[in-house]
Amino acid sequence: MKLVVLLLALLVVQSLADTLIYLKEEFTDGDVWQSRWIESKHMLDYGKFILNAGKFYGDSEKDKGIQTSEDAKFYARSIKFEKFNNEGQTMVTQFTVKHEQNIDCGGGYIKLFPTDLNQEDMNGDSPYYIMFGPDICGAATKKVHVIFNYKGKNHLIKKDIKCKDDEYTHLYTLILNSDNTYEVKMDNKKVESGSLEDDWDMLPAKMIKDPNFQKPDEWDDREQIDDPDDVKPEDWDKPEKIPDPDATKPNDWDTEMDGEWEHPLIQNIEYKGKWKSRKIKNPNFKGIWVHPKTVNPEYTPDVNLYKYDNIGVLGLDLWQVESGTIFDNFLVTNDAKYAEEYANQTWGITKDGERKMKEKLAEELKIKEMDTVIDSDKYEL
Repeated sequence: MKLVVLLLALLVVQSLADTLIYLKEEFTDGDVWQSRWIESKHMLDYGKFILNAGKFYGDSEKDKGIQTSEDAKFYARSIKFEKFNNEGQTMVTQFTVKHEQNIDCGGGYIKLFPTDLNQEDMNGDSPYYIMFGPDICGAATKKVHVIFNYKGKNHLIKKDIKCKDDEYTHLYTLILNSDNTYEVKMDNKKVESGSLEDDWDMLPAKMIKDPNFQKPDEWDDREQIDDPDDVKPEDWDKPEKIPDPDATKPNDWDTEMDGEWEHPLIQNIEYKGKWKSRKIKNPNFKGIWVHPKTVNPEYTPDVNLYKYDNIGVLGLDLWQVESGTIFDNFLVTNDAKYAEEYANQTWGITKDGERKMKEKLAEELKIKEMDTVIDSDKYEL
C-alpha cells in the first residue's frame, strides 16, 4: 500500500515538473501591472487601458483585468516573459475577453512576439509569430483569428471560426502541438482542430493539376442540352411595353415647347418573356472531366511548421471603435491539461455570477424605466 502511494506521489511530482508556465497574468496586484505592461510610443495618442472588473462581474477583485477606455483609438501594450522555444512540446496560449460594451467594431486578439521586440515601438507592422483571438466589425466580421508566421509571411487559417459576440466574458485557447496539429477552444470546449499543413497555406500544395493533361476537345460535360424538337411558337415574340391606347394628348400640349407628343407606355399583358427551349438529357454526356493530378515538384514537407524560437513577448495591438473590452487571465504554458484546469479555477468560478449580476442589473433597469413611464403619465394627468 505504501509503495502505491509513493508511486502516485512521484507521478504527481513528475507531472508538475513537466508543466512549464511561461506567462500567467491575473492583475491581482493593483496598478503594479503598468510596470509589467509596456506601452508603445510608436504613436502619441494610443488609447489608455485601465484596471477594471466592469459594470457586472462574478467577483469584483478576481474579475479585474485591463479595459480599453477611449473610443476610436489604437491600443498597444505588451508584457515580456522569460524567452523559450516550443521545439518538441505543446504550446498553449489562453486568455479571457469581455466585450462589455456590446462591441460593434474592434479587435480582441493577442500577438506573440519574439523576445527581441522593441516594446516601446510595437505597432501594427511589428513582425509577430502568432495572432490569436476574436475580431468583430459589423455583421460581416465575427471571427476568431488564428494567424501563424512562417518564413516571414503571415498565414491566415482557411477555416471560418465564429467568435462570441455577446457582453459576457469568454475564454479563448489555442493549443499548438509538436506534431503540427492544433486545437482552438472557446469556453473550454473544442470548436476547431486539424493540421497546420491542411488548414493554412504555409506550404505549396502537395498535389497539383498535371500539366501534361488537358480536357479532350470531344469531351462533352453538358449534362443537359436544348431540345432540338422544341420550336419557339410563331406568336411568342411580343413587346414588353406598348403605347397606352387610352392615353390622349393633353389639350394644352405645345409641340414647339414640349416636343412631339408620344403615347406613354404600359405593360403588355401578352408579353411572355424571353423564350427558352426546354432541356433534355444530353445523350453524349460523359460526366464532369476531372483533371489528373501529379506530385508538386515545389512541395517539401516541414515537420517544424509549429516551431518558434525565442518566444518572449505577448502584446495587445488593437483598434477599437467602441471601448470597454476587458482582457484577463493570460496564460502561456506547455500543458493543455493545466490550462484547462486553470481556466476552471479562474473564468470557470466567476462566469455564472457575472451572468446573474448582468441579468439583475437588466431587471432593475427595466423596473426603473417602467416607474419613469408611470410617473410621466401621472404628471400628464
